[in-house]
Amino acid sequence: MDLLRFITAGSVDDGKSTLIGRLLYDSKSILADQLEAIERSTKNKDNGEIDLALLTDGLRAEREQGITIDVAYRYFTTPKRKFIIADAPGHVQYTRNMITGASNASLIIVLIDARQGVVEQTRRHSIIASLLKIPHVVVAINKMDLVDFSEERFNEIVKDYEGVAQQLGLKEVTYIPMSALQGDNIVDASPKTPWYTGKPLLQFLEEVELNQDINLTQPRFQVQFVIRPQTEDLHDYRGYAGKITSGIYRKGDAVVVLPQQIQTTISKIEVAGKEVEAAFAPQGVVLHLADDIDISRGDSIVHVATQPKTASEMEVLLCWLDEKPLQQGNKYLLQHNSRLVRAMVRDIAYKLDVNTLQQQPVEGGVKLNEVVKATLKTASPLVYDSFEELNTNGAAILVDETGNSTVAAVLLR
Repeated sequence: MDLLRFITAGSVDDGKSTLIGRLLYDSKSILADQLEAIERSTKNKDNGEIDLALLTDGLRAEREQGITIDVAYRYFTTPKRKFIIADAPGHVQYTRNMITGASNASLIIVLIDARQGVVEQTRRHSIIASLLKIPHVVVAINKMDLVDFSEERFNEIVKDYEGVAQQLGLKEVTYIPMSALQGDNIVDASPKTPWYTGKPLLQFLEEVELNQDINLTQPRFQVQFVIRPQTEDLHDYRGYAGKITSGIYRKGDAVVVLPQQIQTTISKIEVAGKEVEAAFAPQGVVLHLADDIDISRGDSIVHVATQPKTASEMEVLLCWLDEKPLQQGNKYLLQHNSRLVRAMVRDIAYKLDVNTLQQQPVEGGVKLNEVVKATLKTASPLVYDSFEELNTNGAAILVDETGNSTVAAVLLR
């Protein structure tokens, strides 16, 4: 059974938490004690309805204000698929939390209030989805009950969002009219929208094709741990453990170790302690090489024929996540998968207007949630691909020099 990671995003009060609560409730993925606790805490006891948003708004501040502040994760399973849901905040000041939740999602649900239509946060979250190359976009036009399930209103919003999708290059976009509060088109098709011939949300999530999202043509493997037991039984054992982020590795393949630029071949591949002839993304494996090479955590083992970039200076798109403004010349740590290197912001070229995607000058430093094009210089070479070409090897984060706080999401160019 495969796994779908998806995130919900939208403006404040569009119904993201209620939608997730409805999915969990109608798919019978809520434990009895959870349901009892929600019923005791609900605000709608007078009309007999339970507040499904309380299933995800877990922080006390969220419940008191009726908003989502942090990203809430929920897990559920149907007979067809496993799911991990990230409920992202709608407030502008919490956009950085949304980026965290979207970083490994295969699908994003962008909620739109049928009364409000496409608003600034709709565009902001859609831009982030395009920057992160999330392959599948569902536009959930919610609160259709408040516009009398109007097909005309639905089509107006679809037309408006199609303009956004075209501008951002979003290709696989699906539109679903729904009412999360009442359950229309969430798990079952609603008789209130006879003009809608598509799938209800849960059916779409169960059936959306994910295999095409895995790149099997550009082999990328970064060492997470060098296994060298040096026991009597395993005196000569030397294996390199990590996750294949893309591509296929086979016994006998000609590979190169980067950034050292040393060529060798794969002598053995182990998966779950058993030797195999081949392994592929996204499996965790142990690779053995024909030659003894000085390899450390963060080094890459790739095919000779399809090598990534190796450089100490790179252009990036950077989303600033810290309260303290970013200034040219600042020094940080760059975490790229398992490789950690010191980095300096050598140049800041421009910032992107999140509404128009126009380039604007940077004045007085880069502020929280702003997206800028910058140049980073690293203390040692980085092995990477352009995020546009291979996102699994083209993303990183900047952390402060203590290593305790993430200050930026980085898309390598």
